[in-house]
Amino acid sequence: MEKNNKHDVIIVGGSYAGLSAAMSLARAIRNVLIIDSGKPCNRQTPHSHNFLTQDGKPPKVISSIALEQVLAYDTVNFLTDEVLFAAGKNGAFFVRTASGKQFEASKLLFATGLKDILPTVSGIAECWGISVIHCPYCHGYEYRNQSTGLLLNGESVLEKARLIRNWASDLAVLTNGPSTFDNADKETLSRNNIQLIEKPIALLKHYEGQLDHIIFEDGTEISVKALYAPPRFEQQSQIPKNIGCAITSTGHIEVNNFQQTSIPGIYAAGDNATMFRSVSAAVAAGSIAGAFINHELIGEGV
Repeated sequence: MEKNNKHDVIIVGGSYAGLSAAMSLARAIRNVLIIDSGKPCNRQTPHSHNFLTQDGKPPKVISSIALEQVLAYDTVNFLTDEVLFAAGKNGAFFVRTASGKQFEASKLLFATGLKDILPTVSGIAECWGISVIHCPYCHGYEYRNQSTGLLLNGESVLEKARLIRNWASDLAVLTNGPSTFDNADKETLSRNNIQLIEKPIALLKHYEGQLDHIIFEDGTEISVKALYAPPRFEQQSQIPKNIGCAITSTGHIEVNNFQQTSIPGIYAAGDNATMFRSVSAAVAAGSIAGAFINHELIGEGV
């Protein structure tokens, strides 16, 4: 729990990027408050990969260890709450939470992540992060050489199918209705023995999130053990946009190499500010943000 209302830095979001930034700041002897609502986007994912020393660990285990280590520093406090509003200027920001609390800080870091908007197909939400996946580098190895689907339509299908084919020789592209890409791409898929199915999907048959079959509206079905479904997304928090932070054409918070946003004194790190979504990337971005926030505070005589 927080000890006072004034801090050097308030970190909004207490997952990998936020905790990593807090570690950097704690070791710089900065007074930090982390505010987190406890709803990470990977909360259904059973295992995390591609993070050295933690490969295969459940995401919650990794974040729990990180939180324990961060809170060992007595200048860091953690509050389970949701930030609803932020305002102010460099050196004098304040935030207000859902519980009615208000806190002040010299700097703000948003590590608020993204919200995935899943296709409206029955069963996808229950399988999301388990057997319906978005990234072959994160999950492809576990489903290598198994029957695999790619739920995608449009110009990017061929590029994505070629990528996933590295892990899955038995691959089917599912467009969930008529395809919207040209015949040349269809011929390339066929030459590479990638099946194209243009039928509308009725539902995903699964057992506790483990995909077994995809059933189409005409009653036919195929056996698929993994389904790549690149989702649309939106910012988990609209506060950075509302406070004036520039947003990129891809929908991410615009940051420089030091994780600084377009608003002086405000930083962003993690999935909300990059197209590369992984635990390792979030940890790296948080570490950079924390170090440069401290550097900026020193430059301002704080």
